Amino acid sequence: MMRNALVLEDHDEPRAWLMALLEDAFPGIEVTPAATLGQARQRLTQARFDLAIIDISLPDGSGISLVEELARERPDTYTVVATIFDDDRHLFSALQSGAQGYVLKDQPREQLLRQLRDITQGQPPLSAGIARRVLRHFQRRQLEASPDLTGREAEVLNLLARGFNRSDIAKALGITSNTAAGYIKNIYRKLDVSGRAEATLEAVRRGLVDPAR
Repeated sequence: MMRNALVLEDHDEPRAWLMALLEDAFPGIEVTPAATLGQARQRLTQARFDLAIIDISLPDGSGISLVEELARERPDTYTVVATIFDDDRHLFSALQSGAQGYVLKDQPREQLLRQLRDITQGQPPLSAGIARRVLRHFQRRQLEASPDLTGREAEVLNLLARGFNRSDIAKALGITSNTAAGYIKNIYRKLDVSGRAEATLEAVRRGLVDPAR
């Protein structure tokens, strides 16, 4: 359950927009704003947060440095980068630093709202365009031996890599949400990963999904 959140964004209008979005996604949540890295670090000395929404380009440095600090010092804080940057350098730097989600602020509001709500269902917020970029980035990586996935697990993995959440997968395959969750759990175990973003990366790296799809 998301009870409180930190929003680090230096511009007033986007910051207010993100705060309102969180309040819609998680009714009753207490949202604390910060406009600089310095302010965010000060807020973190005063409270613990379930969720942190972090911009990258800030007046006093890169938000990715705070992502790394949170991953190291506050691993219980769910960290999501919200940015306009969809290039490989920013994306993979954020993921490697410990970000658990990466969303683009210019996508439709309802889409971003759904991605945030899916956090409580164990689905990392990952914009569809970002998922496709991940696929393209790893299409030339050396292939590894395929894990022992069943035919249905392979289908589910391909849908995960295309940005589908558990409910979307259930509808696409004509199965229940609980059954889809069981397949996803087995896939994570076989790939030795803990979330959709990692599963996508690992699947492309092993050649288990088609980056062109």
